[in-house]
Amino acid sequence: MAWELLFGSDIGLMSLGVIVGVLVIGYAMGKMYSKNMEEESRKLGK
Repeated sequence: MAWELLFGSDIGLMSLGVIVGVLVIGYAMGKMYSKNMEEESRKLGK
């Protein structure tokens, strides 16, 4: 029943979109922070 509600209703699809959006933003921010940390450590010569 939960899967039917998630994929079959407007509210479920909007919720799924928000969940996917949050995961994508979290992944992108993690990559950005990781890149910046590596860059900072290279600047400091470590």
